[in-house]
Amino acid sequence: MEAEITDLATRGATALVGLMVTEAWARVRPRFAALFGRDQEEDVSLELDEIQGEISEDPGLSEGEATQWKRRLRRALQNNPEAIAELRSLLDEFSPQQAEQPANVIHNELKDMTVHGNVVQVGKSVRADTINGNLNF
Repeated sequence: MEAEITDLATRGATALVGLMVTEAWARVRPRFAALFGRDQEEDVSLELDEIQGEISEDPGLSEGEATQWKRRLRRALQNNPEAIAELRSLLDEFSPQQAEQPANVIHNELKDMTVHGNVVQVGKSVRADTINGNLNF
């Protein structure tokens, strides 16, 4: 059970920090704050908003915050087993599902022409079926 809680806390903390810079933040924040119990919900909510502002200004802080929230979530899940189901629900609702998301497809076709200069394709990956001539990335 401890390994499951640690994995869930890791995924939860990563999702929490990632969601801080999305439009979903206003809906997510109170639900994450509730994981820590009614007596701490308001304080946690205010703290999350403060951290969200810091991460918005300096995204480099994300990794450190995720590590801190992993520890806090793990303790919250250990102390409140009902929070496990709620965190799973949050992750199911707000975490991106790789299989369900359509891939971003960009189709560029340069045909029967001469290009003087660079052809630039920007993205996570580039698939080229046929390239005739020079193509630089």
